[in-house]
Amino acid sequence: MDLTGHVALVTGGNSGIGLGMADGLARAGADVCLWGRNPEKNAAAVAQLEAHGHRVVAHRVDVAEEEQVVEGFARLEAEFGRLDSCFANAALAGAMDNPPYLESTLEDWRALMRVDLDGAYLTTREAARLLKAQGTGGSIVLTASLAAIFGAPREEAYAAAKGGLTALSRSLAVEFGKYGIRSNTLLPGWTRSPLFDAWLENPAVSDRIKSRIPVRRWGEPEDWAGIAIYLASPLSSFHTGDTFRIDGGFGVF
Repeated sequence: MDLTGHVALVTGGNSGIGLGMADGLARAGADVCLWGRNPEKNAAAVAQLEAHGHRVVAHRVDVAEEEQVVEGFARLEAEFGRLDSCFANAALAGAMDNPPYLESTLEDWRALMRVDLDGAYLTTREAARLLKAQGTGGSIVLTASLAAIFGAPREEAYAAAKGGLTALSRSLAVEFGKYGIRSNTLLPGWTRSPLFDAWLENPAVSDRIKSRIPVRRWGEPEDWAGIAIYLASPLSSFHTGDTFRIDGGFGVF
């Protein structure tokens, strides 16, 4: 799985699952472009990935802003000359302090959809546009969530957005397969990240959820390196329209 010469874009790639995927891609030899909204986290992620000896850049891009996404792809093409894989990973997490559904507002709903669903639409649209124009095929990967298939109170908007990503990915696989562009979706289980660490360390949460995970641990960002490398590499050239549930066995117990 040598990715030397490969160019990958990872949105939300400066921490958590995104950083785990980006680090795996860089270790496999890929040049990596990271998008994130926090300059300090972007800089730290670049320093981590540059240790693998390949080119890494990070830019502040809000995937919910169409102009920023279009400009981001233009800059990527100018800096790297091509794109081979796009990991649409940026998202707002399902907040643990969400109001009950009956107390939620349309503004709450739209604020999350704007990033988690609209942002993925803008990112994958521009990625598909560039990959098609290149004529070299490529890989699009969307990060959804177990919330797409398991219900959770107070996470209706998050679940709806993530369920939408699985449908979006399947349609992309069908429409762009003839151009050698494949599209797949990830369904992450409970994985450590700066957004979730404090919540996962709550004994009430740990006792209730970790007991349902057969491997008896939380996921770590590095657990996402292998699937990212596989989906970016030519080894997955016949693999499209699929969803990968990677959750330590949570979904089967």
